Amino acid sequence: MRTPTSIGMEAVKTLKELLEETRTKADYRRVLCIWLRARFHMPPDEIAEAIGYAYGTVRRIQARYLKEGEPSLIGKGRGGRRYGNMSIEEEIQFLGKFTCKAEKGGVIVVSEIKSAYEKAIGHTVPKSTVYRMLDRHGWRKIAPRPRHPKADLKEQEAFKKTSGAN
Repeated sequence: MRTPTSIGMEAVKTLKELLEETRTKADYRRVLCIWLRARFHMPPDEIAEAIGYAYGTVRRIQARYLKEGEPSLIGKGRGGRRYGNMSIEEEIQFLGKFTCKAEKGGVIVVSEIKSAYEKAIGHTVPKSTVYRMLDRHGWRKIAPRPRHPKADLKEQEAFKKTSGAN
């Protein structure tokens, strides 16, 4: 087994300050992985057990720190759209075709958008994909009401009897 790369005492002080400045639990745990190694020379399996990470995760964090430095410890998590069929800009451009119809008060049918979307990307997708895209861009379902909320059925029946229509 090879000797682990040492982390200097200057880095230990910096890491200690970084531990106090972290704002999220994930950032704190990543910094702690490095600090425990640098300060107490703990092996990755003990660090993993102490902070509740898997052994491989601790090794990955330490390797990334040795390669990239402190910026690798603080920052965003994994979030984001990794499996999008189109970029946000492409989606905006795609939906632009349907925007003019919607602005004129026309009814937009999702099955039409879905078939155009599938044609644009070259494969089939579930309907939920199209609904999520529409939600992402602020589109919402607006359906006409079946009747007015203040409608009085008795008055309507009386009007039908006295109006002379029929």
